[in-house]
Amino acid sequence: MQPFFEWLGHFWWLIFPIMGMLGGLGRAWQKALERRHRRRLEIIRAKGELKAAQAAARANPGGAASLASAKPESQAQQLERLFAAHDAVTHRWLDYELDVAKLIAFPAMSDGRQPLTAAFLRAKKKADNLRPDSAKAKVSAEQLAEYRDAVTDFEVAFDVAERDARRLRDSSFSEDERKRLDTAKQLLTVAIDQAATPAERQVAYRRVRQELDGLISLSDGAIEVLEQKVALELTTGSVPVRSDAQPEPEPREEPNPQPAPWPVPARSTNTAPGRVIRPKRLP
Repeated sequence: MQPFFEWLGHFWWLIFPIMGMLGGLGRAWQKALERRHRRRLEIIRAKGELKAAQAAARANPGGAASLASAKPESQAQQLERLFAAHDAVTHRWLDYELDVAKLIAFPAMSDGRQPLTAAFLRAKKKADNLRPDSAKAKVSAEQLAEYRDAVTDFEVAFDVAERDARRLRDSSFSEDERKRLDTAKQLLTVAIDQAATPAERQVAYRRVRQELDGLISLSDGAIEVLEQKVALELTTGSVPVRSDAQPEPEPREEPNPQPAPWPVPARSTNTAPGRVIRPKRLP
C-alpha cells in the first residue's frame, strides 16, 4: 500500500479530471433517461393519432369517395361507442387496482412515480372529466372530437403502461423489498385458502398488510375486496341454518317398568255352562 500512497501523493491532481469525467457520465446517463422518456411519450402520441384516425375512419367508412352513399354515425351512436371503449379500459385498470395479487405481481401499475403510469393516470383523469353525462347529452362537434381524442389517449396510455409494468415487475425494488413481496404473495394464498383454519387465514391477512406497508399503496377498494374474500373463505363450509326448520322434539322419559300381573289360568272349553266340577271323595 505504501507505493500506492506515494504515487497518489505525486499525482493527487488527477482527482479533478476524474471527478469531471464521472460528472459528465452522470449527466449523459440522465440525458439518456430523459431521451428515452421523451421517445415513450412520442410513441404514446403517435399511437393516439393513429387510433384517432382509425376511429374517424370507422365513423366515416369508405372515405371521401363514399361520403354521398355512406351513412355517418349519429352523435348518440358515436358517444355510445366511445363510452364502451372508455369503460373497457377502466375495467382493465380496475383488474389491477382491486386485485392485490396482481398489484404484487405488477407493482408499477399502482406506482404514480413511474412516468408511464403517471401519464396513464393523467389521461384517465382527462377522459373522465370530458365524458358527457349520457349518450343523449347535447355536445358540440368540438367537444365530441375532444372527448374522442381523450379516450384514444386513455387507451394508448394504458396499453403502454401495462406493457411497461409487465416488463419491470419488481425490478425497481431492492433485494429485501422483493423478499417482502414474495412473502406477501405466499401469505395471500393462505389468507384465501379454504383448507386453512380461520385463525391461520386471519393471521395471514394481517401479515399481508404488514409486508406491503410502505411498498405498495393499496386502495380502499382493494382492501375491501380482499377482506370480502377472506370473510367468504371463513364462512365457506359452515352449515347454513334454515329459517323454516322445526326444532327437534325433546326426548320423553319412559315410565318405570311395572311387573307383569300373575297369569290367570284359562277356563276349560269342554265344561258345560252352569256345571260345577266337584272333587271325588276317597273311599
